[in-house]
Amino acid sequence: MTVLVNDTGFVADDWTKGFVAEFETEAANDVVSLDLASDANPTALSNLLGGVEMIRIDFPNSHDGRGFTIARQLRLMGFKGRLRAKGQVLADQYAMARRSGFDEVEIPDDLAARQPEDQWLARANWQAHDYQSRLRAKASS
Repeated sequence: MTVLVNDTGFVADDWTKGFVAEFETEAANDVVSLDLASDANPTALSNLLGGVEMIRIDFPNSHDGRGFTIARQLRLMGFKGRLRAKGQVLADQYAMARRSGFDEVEIPDDLAARQPEDQWLARANWQAHDYQSRLRAKASS
């Protein structure tokens, strides 16, 4: 089982359309959701992004940040759908996930037990706690 996290805390997963693995996309014309590995090349997906509603990017462990780069690249390529980080993303990494383009994070139950909802909510105001905002606040004082 997994737990879905967004800016409001732990939420029910409303996605019901399943996911297609990246390697299956070459033959699929009507893909609405993709599962990407942490070593995926997002530029290879550029011809599919128009019809894709959701992309889920795997984080195999908490010290593998390639998923943040993939999310940022997808957003820069114009992807407007939902982006979900899946796997070993820590509460401390939530702000980075949001800033890089993720809308939500899907974590395993055991991680949710070790890092309960209040730890994620403490980072939910991610826009107010970025480095540039702190610098601007100091400069205007």
